Formats: sequence, C-alpha cells, structure tokens
Amino acid sequence: MIEAELSRSVARWCPGATGVAGVARLSGGASQETWRFDIVHPDGPIGAILRRSPKGYGAAPTRAAGLGAEAQLMQLAYQAGVPSPRVMHVLAPDDDLGTGFIMQRVEGETIARKILRDDEFAATRPLLARQIGEVLAKLHGLPRDKLPELRSRSATEEIAEFERDYRSLDWPKPVFELALRWLRDHDPGPSAETTLVHGDFRNGNLIIGADGVRAVLDWELAHLGDPMEDLGWVCVNSWRFGEIDKPVGGFGSREELFAGYEAAGRKVDPSRVKFWEVMGTLRWGIMCGGMMQRFRESPDHSMERAMIGRRASETEIDLLRLLVPRGS
Repeated sequence: MIEAELSRSVARWCPGATGVAGVARLSGGASQETWRFDIVHPDGPIGAILRRSPKGYGAAPTRAAGLGAEAQLMQLAYQAGVPSPRVMHVLAPDDDLGTGFIMQRVEGETIARKILRDDEFAATRPLLARQIGEVLAKLHGLPRDKLPELRSRSATEEIAEFERDYRSLDWPKPVFELALRWLRDHDPGPSAETTLVHGDFRNGNLIIGADGVRAVLDWELAHLGDPMEDLGWVCVNSWRFGEIDKPVGGFGSREELFAGYEAAGRKVDPSRVKFWEVMGTLRWGIMCGGMMQRFRESPDHSMERAMIGRRASETEIDLLRLLVPRGS
C-alpha cells in the first residue's frame, strides 16, 4: 500500500516525522496521480500533497514539462515570491514511489463555481484580476538561466500543430476553419521577449482564499514562449464559468489584469493578448473534440469525456464572438 512507502519516505527526509495519516487519492489518470495526506509529526500534522508517476510510467506527454521540471519550477517560483506550494521533497529511487515530488498543502478553494458565487469570496473577487496580473508578471520575470530545460514553440509552430490535431479528428467545423485562417492572417511573429510561460494559468488551477491568490497549481504545460500567451489563456471564455461579462476568470476585466501586470513592471501588448485568446479558445475546442473522439472510440465510455467533448460547440460560439464584429 502507498501508506507504507510514504511513511518510510517521510521518516527519511522530514526530521521527527513518524508516519502518515489520511492518505487519499484526489485525481489523475493512468500515468499521473495526486494524493493528499498528513505527515504525522510531534509538533502537529503537516498537510502534504504527492504528485507522481507510479513505477513503470516514466514518459511525459508531448506537451508536458515532466514532474522533475515541475518541481524545479515550483521551487524557483516559491523562492521568488510567486504564490506556489513549497516543494518539500523530490522523489528518489529509495522512496519506492515512482517519479514525482511532495509539496506542502495550501488550504483554499479551487472550484470556480464556489469562488465566483459564494459569499465567502464576495470581497475577494473584485481584487483577483489585478492580483492575477501581478502574479503573472512575477512568473514571467523568473530568470531564464535558472529554468529547467523546457520546450519552446513559436506562434507559427503552434498554429501548425493545432491544425494537425484538428484535421486528425476528422470532424469538420467551419468555425474552427475560420479561426485557423484568422490565426494565420494575424500571426504576430516572434515575441520581442521569450519568458517562462505557465501554459495553463486559469480559474481552476489557482488556490483562492479570503486574501486572494494563495497558490498557482498545475505547472505541467510550462514552456518557453510569448508571455502574452498566459494573459490570453486566462481570458478564454471557458474559464469564466458563466460570468461572460468578466473576461478574466469570471471575476474581472482585461483592463484590471493589464493594470496589475504593468504595475509590477512589465508591458502588455493587447493585440498579442487577443491573438493568444483566440488561439486558446481554438486549442480548448480541439481538446474537447479529442475527448469526444476518445469517448466514441475507446472501450472506456467515460461520462466525463462525453461531457467535455460536447463543450466543443461552446467554443464555436466563443470564437464567433471574438472574430465576427458585432453588427456584421
């Protein structure tokens, strides 16, 4: 059982630890898992999270940075003052737990519906868009020479890759064709600056508390690229969860996001942000299409895949709102 391996592991690297309690799997597919547990310690329990690929699963998906790189990025972010969980231990062969890392658990809320609607967050919501801009500015300012090896793709290469993914679905969608043509016509070319890009910075991957953003999660799609990509992705309508008049995660405006980013010492290029918002909307639509394809073709007819797959139609509406001027 994983409890035994975790107990032996924490006893080696956490002084005073005597074992673990409350071990529960949170999420994950066949190749990656997330576990919640408490480290039993004389000074009181220490909340922890394990992210791992079990033994026998080593290869990361094509776009994933890998768990080792994730741990390095989170350590670097934490040290630089970016709200991020503290990595306590990177798994070693002696841990007998596979590859991955253990981080300190950060309390707060990740469920967007609660963040956007519960009274508990009423005073926090108006502050989040600007705060997110400040967090992204810090993240994009992390020193290049300290980053792990990461993939790097230009906007042109991303367009080509998403077109290949779309064609492979054999599911013609005229709105997706329109978006691909728009992206090719509006390709902004190489960014003046290449920085760390989180790759999935959005509502749902942030731990929010009464004081605002407490931690940025899910660094697995981190890469090198145009920093405006993260600003565009956080504005994609799918992450607003019904609050479509508030482009930034359903709780704020682009102007507030940009103001926070620039107050932290970085410049915004709104036209590039718009390009990446269109790209992100198409990206999510293609991902939804892939989920529907796997639902149809896989022997495992997961209801979750079907529900995500049907959202491809929502992205078509979102793309039309972005690409077709009102009144046309």
